[in-house]
Parts: sequence; structure tokens; C-alpha cells
Amino acid sequence: MKKTILLITPENREINKFRKKQVNNFIQITMPYLAGFIDESKYDIILIDEYNQKIPFEDRFDLIAITVNTSNASHCYEVATKFRNKGCKVVFGGPHSTLMPDEAINYCDYIIIGEAEETWPQFLEDFYEDKAKKQYKAEYATALKGIPFPRRDLIKGRCFTKGAVFATRGCPYQCSYCNLKQIYFNSFRVRPIEEVIEDIKSIDKKYFVFWDDNFFGDIEYAKRLMKELSRLNKKWAAQVTLERCEDEELLKLAKKSGCIYFFVGLESFSEMSLASVNKTINNVDKYKRIIDLIHKNGISIQAGIIFGFDTDTKDVFKKTLEACNKLGIDGVTVSILTPLPKTPIYDQLKKENRLISMDWMYFNGKTRVAFKPKNMTPQELFNGYMWFRKEFYSMKSIIKRLSVSKTNIIYNFIVNLGYKFSIRETRFSNIEVNKYDV
Repeated sequence: MKKTILLITPENREINKFRKKQVNNFIQITMPYLAGFIDESKYDIILIDEYNQKIPFEDRFDLIAITVNTSNASHCYEVATKFRNKGCKVVFGGPHSTLMPDEAINYCDYIIIGEAEETWPQFLEDFYEDKAKKQYKAEYATALKGIPFPRRDLIKGRCFTKGAVFATRGCPYQCSYCNLKQIYFNSFRVRPIEEVIEDIKSIDKKYFVFWDDNFFGDIEYAKRLMKELSRLNKKWAAQVTLERCEDEELLKLAKKSGCIYFFVGLESFSEMSLASVNKTINNVDKYKRIIDLIHKNGISIQAGIIFGFDTDTKDVFKKTLEACNKLGIDGVTVSILTPLPKTPIYDQLKKENRLISMDWMYFNGKTRVAFKPKNMTPQELFNGYMWFRKEFYSMKSIIKRLSVSKTNIIYNFIVNLGYKFSIRETRFSNIEVNKYDV
């Protein structure tokens, strides 16, 4: 007899409202990927993505599976509690469950810790046989060979943004605000190129993104993959590190294979700030030369910018805007520094008694400040961050930046307008600081 399983990609209301009108929100790939492991002779599968769907609390399922990231943890605990009160069983996995298993286990029946390629199928088999254990933990780094394709057929309402695929796992660097080393085994791995290409062929849309943490983590692998990719007539984007883009052969192959833009974690225009979080792979003096080289090869740049480093003062917002305009940065994903659990920066701020709250809602990097900055108040950090977002996506800045970039102008103009219209008068949400004071 079949059992029913509900797979949930969670998104709390606060973040959903923040992201809703942006036009380039691609699907989070975890749950469609995990659906590929499920034996449909034993399970009926329903996939819900809270970005554009509501969770069917009124229905009954044998098993609820939720991938838990830190900013959604409190929301996931509430969702799980509602289902468990109805007698449904809940299994957690994902980054936060891996980082904080002793906490997460209090809100679910089963937990998957770490990479799931081996443990997830074993859990599903055990659950079907009514002999599932409380905890499953990955004991070694998974080889990314022969893994299933994501079940994109289960994705609803994502006409243009359901094409996500991954070719590699991990990152060779050690930035102190990043939790990749704590989530994955400390090794950079690649999928067989022929399997990646077949996965991409199965995407029925022209556009897709590589969901890799660092697509250029292995340059020779990336070059071989892009040579094969150039035959498919697809358009794509990926996250890369700026210093790897000094290789012009790499850029030419990327453009020829259909690359539209790179997401590049610039983070800051201050060498001191970069050094403070162990991101010395970024060299501010090289930014202009490398960015010009990327633009010369017809590829746009979506820059990751972070505010709130200990070296940031109140003039950082204006200086960053001026630098972005001058360099012709096509778009930004701007965040407030977020001390994710188990990272070096989390340990530092906790030791210094600078964490404001232990409610994980505060750790989303977009609508709240989770710590006490060094050179400004939390309110000033939030206000400066919001000012930068509004000014960066003002018509004046859009026109100035795109006139410098001259790259994919129509596409970039549409994306910039999407961000512009998504910006609201977001209120500073740190309203219960004393309640969670640590």
C-alpha cells in the first residue's frame, strides 16, 4: 500500500513579502532533487514551495519532509507542530538541522543530518517498513555520480524560474561568515560532465541557473563542462569568485556556452572588511580590471554586497553606492551581515555578547539585524542598508550603471525594475530585543 509524502520548501511570510516581485527568483532545488530518490511504487509525492503555494494543512499525509534553513527555522517548527498535532510524522533535513540537530529534533519525529544522498533513501525505506530511526547522519562525502535528476515535473507555477541544476558541491575557500564547511564535508566535488549535460537537457526551458556554491571551484572542470554546454543553445547564470574571472579563456567559454550573468560575492569595497572575514581572495584594487573584462566578454554581474562588518562606519553605504555606479555593477543582492550558527563569526559575536536575539527570524539578512554592530546601532545599520537598496535601484542609478556596463541592457533593465518595484518601506523589525537578549 502506498504512503503519501509532502515535501515542503519553506518560506516565512516576512521573507516571501520581501522577495515576491523580484523577477529572477529561481526555484530552490533541494526538494525537487530529493523527490528524485523517492520510489513511486511506495509513495505518492506532493511538492509544495511556499514562495508561490500554500501548505495544505487541512489534508493528511503519512510523512512531511521539510528542508530547514536558519532564517526559516522558527517557521518550520511551527509548520511541523501543526502537522504533528494532527498525528502526521515529520522529518527535517537541510542546513539548520545539520548545524543545530539537538534543537531541531525537538520539533520533528526524524532528522537527517548532513548530505542526504545515502541517508535519505535509507530513511525512506525504513519509514515505509515502519522501522525508521530517530536520526540519520552522513558519515562520508558523497560521490556525485549516478544521482537522480530533480523532479521538475512536480514544480508548480514557476514558468521561467524552475530551471536549476548543480554540477559541483562545496567551495575551496574559508570565509568566516559562511557555513558551507559546517554543512558539507570539507571537500570540493564534481559531477560527471555527461550527467550534468543530460540533466540540463531535461530542463524544458531555455534559461537555467547553476545552483553551485562556486561554479569555478575547479577551473579545468568548468572549461570542459562549458565546451559541452555550448552545444545546447541554453542561457544560464552561476555563482563564481571574482579572482577566477581573470582567466579570459574561461570567460569566452562561458559566453559561448550561453552565460548571461555571474553572481559574484564582492561583499565589500574595503580591504580591511574583507580581511576581517577571511575573504582576502577578493582584491579591491583588481575589481575594475576584472569587472571590465567580464563586461567585455558580454557577461553581466550580480554582485553580492554585505553591510555590517566591524570595520564598516556610517559612510559605507554611500561609498559602496558610488563604487557600484562607477564600476557599472549590473545588479546587487545586498544583505545585512548574518552570524549563522557554527560559523567563526557567530562564535566571535556570541563570545563578545553582541548577539541581539536567538529567535532565528532575526537571522535572515534582509529584514532584521541579529547582532550589535561595532560602529553604528542596529537601527542605523538597517536604515543604511535600506537606503542603499533604494538608491541603487533608483532610475538615476540604473541608467548610470547600465551606461557603464553596456551589457545585456534590455535584460538588465527588466531585472533592475523588478528589484525597484519589490522595494517597500520595510520597517525595522527588531522589536523584541530584550525578550531574546543573550
